[in-house]
Amino acid sequence: MPEQEKPSAHTDEQAAKNEARLLKKKEVVDKRIAAATQERGVTILLTGNGKGKSSSAFGTMARALGHGQRCAVIQFIKGRKATGEQLFFGAHPSVEFHVMGHGFTWETRNPELEKEAAEQAWQLAKGVLSNPDIHFVLLDEITYMYKYGYLDDADLIEALKNRPQHQNVMMTGRTAPRALLDSVDTHSKIANERHAFANGVKAQAGIEW
Repeated sequence: MPEQEKPSAHTDEQAAKNEARLLKKKEVVDKRIAAATQERGVTILLTGNGKGKSSSAFGTMARALGHGQRCAVIQFIKGRKATGEQLFFGAHPSVEFHVMGHGFTWETRNPELEKEAAEQAWQLAKGVLSNPDIHFVLLDEITYMYKYGYLDDADLIEALKNRPQHQNVMMTGRTAPRALLDSVDTHSKIANERHAFANGVKAQAGIEW
């Protein structure tokens, strides 16, 4: 039976360097954790042309529900059919789920109707943003309302500033006003590297809606 090779001095030296590097990294991370002393809700904005903004937000809401938190959703885009998110979360006892009524869709354009619907949805949003019983709020596709001039972003920023301290808020949309971008705690931008639709793959239930 062949003898096992003994670790070389080079291997020992490399292992020591790796351990030192990891310890240094741990020290940096530990300092950051120690410095993060605030306990409050955060505002998160997801923008960009890539797929996954709303999916990420609903996934975060599922996480909040797993911790027994009450949630509210306001969807600012009305589609042709109910989404999987609405069908699933809409029946959840800890979720308030609202879809903007008769207004904005991708198929029809009626500015007067859309503005009226946006304002009605915003009134609902203001209600949940001032409700201390709601721990997590999702304002899905809200940024389009500012792109088309249906709502005033200053009203949103003020409501976010004055919301209950523990409340977390996520917002989605491809673009957002600079003032909103500058005001949130976390902003992530999702890029579009490739999309199946561009190669002729039909949109399908469970993926696109």
